[in-house]
Amino acid sequence: MEENIPDPGTQVAQVEEAVASIRERTQFQSQVGLILGTGLGQLTQEIDVEYRIPYESIPHCPVSTVESHGGELLLGTLRGAPVACMKGRVHVYEGYSARQVTFPVRVMAKLGIGSLLVSNACGCMNPDYRRGDVMLLSDHINLQGVNPLVGPNVDAWGPRFPDMSEPYDVELRQYAMQAAKANSIQLHEGVYVSVLGPSLETKAEYKFLRAIGADVVGMSTTPEVTVARHMNLRVMAVSVITDECFPDTLQPLTLEDVIEAAGIAEPKLAAIMSGVVEKLAQG
Repeated sequence: MEENIPDPGTQVAQVEEAVASIRERTQFQSQVGLILGTGLGQLTQEIDVEYRIPYESIPHCPVSTVESHGGELLLGTLRGAPVACMKGRVHVYEGYSARQVTFPVRVMAKLGIGSLLVSNACGCMNPDYRRGDVMLLSDHINLQGVNPLVGPNVDAWGPRFPDMSEPYDVELRQYAMQAAKANSIQLHEGVYVSVLGPSLETKAEYKFLRAIGADVVGMSTTPEVTVARHMNLRVMAVSVITDECFPDTLQPLTLEDVIEAAGIAEPKLAAIMSGVVEKLAQG
């Protein structure tokens, strides 16, 4: 996949233009960023929203082409913390570059967030997991074949070679575990592998992904997490398991199946995310 990568000055100018556009509407200062994936918009109902900004009204911001994704940046308060929430995201499989996919993360960082909480829908290869379960990411494997940091580095944003030995913040993961326990939610912890998509995997591919150490597979998250860490944001991510990818019993899957399973798990995700945000609000 070829990309015409803008020079560092242009990249910075585009982010600044997007931030300036938002600042024309509000001076709201966010503490926590949220990214809500496929069918996972329920958490927005708990946000005391002050501003709704459609993606298409933000300069240079990519717009989702997937029907199950919203397209708004929400600014408001959740459990006492000022948040910036991406209701819906875009993916590389839609034809966007990894740099475009992660553009909103750059913008949220410039809006003041210090932590980024990410959600996604995924399939599971771990035989101990089931449809409707939730998994806390302890690590990830990027098999998308792209990296949003390719090209000239913007030194003001982060180092040329950012460390990824601990992409998911240990303390935030502890907060998530505490929130799950407080709400009697079984929260797995494991490894997420991201693939390009949009086709789902074959039986042989599921066997391969499991063999290399992945518990679940999806088509997002790793680009956003990479950029967040590049900008020194603390990161936590939770996967909602929408399908069981066991080769010997594999069944055809539709988007409706994914959304239905996401709906089952949404209350769990909302409780965990809200609990983490509440802890961050308490300092």
